[in-house]
Amino acid sequence: MRITATHIGTATVLLEAGGLRLLTDPVFDPAPAEYRHDPVVLRSTRGPATGVHELPPVDAVLLSHDEHPDNLDATGRTLLDGRPVLTTVGGAARLGGGALGLAPWQTRDLTVNGRTLRVTGTPGVHGPVGEVTGFVVEVPGEQEALYVSGDTVHLPELAEVGRRFRIGTALLHLGAARIEAFGGGELITMDAAQAAALTTSLGARRVVPVHYTSWEHFTEGRTETTARFAEAGLADRLHWLTPGVAEVLD
Repeated sequence: MRITATHIGTATVLLEAGGLRLLTDPVFDPAPAEYRHDPVVLRSTRGPATGVHELPPVDAVLLSHDEHPDNLDATGRTLLDGRPVLTTVGGAARLGGGALGLAPWQTRDLTVNGRTLRVTGTPGVHGPVGEVTGFVVEVPGEQEALYVSGDTVHLPELAEVGRRFRIGTALLHLGAARIEAFGGGELITMDAAQAAALTTSLGARRVVPVHYTSWEHFTEGRTETTARFAEAGLADRLHWLTPGVAEVLD
């Protein structure tokens, strides 16, 4: 499956597949910034590599969840109107408009301007902080699919992704995020060791890490991910995108 991917920042990626442009988890507020949702305080440290006004036309948004500013901020919300948004069932109810909810393993055909992608929701657990979904994106007629994990830890149920689909590229939300207000110890996104284990079960040819920098609650970055994948014999699967630079993945 041929994809053009531009990592804009955090979990925000502009994807071009099957003739459509998809934007994941839009975060475009200037940084540094502080977001208070008592008892949680989230702080960003770096802004997006591409400004919201520099984006080409976006056909649809894949939103892993709507409740946290490192996945959807005030500026990012301005991109939801006027286009389909695939997200959690609860998120679709909160957002209204063109938002459509995906339960785990539910599939929807996304058709824009006569071009269709098939999108399937995948399970996720984001600690105690709410509902989340991942996505498998298929171009009809192509053998390989794209997997976007969303903000989740590694779950046994995710092995089913590799059984149901032939994954070419996997965008994995990493960072080993932890929130002090929840005790500070519980992972709410994958750490590098979990990502390596998931990569094995997915059988993905390529893993693109996202969601590992620009926020204080991320506790692992590129160094830890590179080391854990090397230890697991998966170093050749990792593919790092340069923020703001479009790259063809096929």
